[in-house]
Amino acid sequence: MATKTSATAKSGKTVTVKQIGSPIGRKAVQREYLIGLGLNKMNRVSTLEDTPSVRGLIAKAQHMVQVIE
Repeated sequence: MATKTSATAKSGKTVTVKQIGSPIGRKAVQREYLIGLGLNKMNRVSTLEDTPSVRGLIAKAQHMVQVIE
């Protein structure tokens, strides 16, 4: 079976995000953004492939996450 690789996977670019805000009292879709980023508890850190879709999730949840350089 053939595997699909993207240009960013070949270059090895990653982005690390840390959850700094709670989804309690927020809309359900905002909790789903955090789950999509691999976060679900305060101060959790997740390292993800740097793709436009991940950057979009970070932008939607920018008040609850911090990008770690």
